[in-house]
Amino acid sequence: MKQRFLFVLTLLVACLAVSISPAMADIDDGSKISITSPKDGAMVGDTFELTYELVKGSQAAHGHVYLDGEPQKEFPGTFKGLSKGKHEIKVQAATHDHDHLAASDSISVTVQ
Repeated sequence: MKQRFLFVLTLLVACLAVSISPAMADIDDGSKISITSPKDGAMVGDTFELTYELVKGSQAAHGHVYLDGEPQKEFPGTFKGLSKGKHEIKVQAATHDHDHLAASDSISVTVQ
């Protein structure tokens, strides 16, 4: 009985700790990021260049690029051979260790 009580008590404390602790949030280090080309809602060909500006805060080192929610590792700056239709592009500021920061920008484009 004592073991079961300790188990339930431990479980209760763990649940409380999770509910009390703040949700993990991306750090706002003062960085700003904005996609400069293409513009939100643009009609593009299946190959196009993505440009963005990153104003680095106290921890930003670079931006991470996502296409339809998928990370674009070692993104060269140009999307090639995208399928026709609507796509979402997101750029998020990151630290040297690749931890995400709060600064991000998103657009949608339609490939003709």
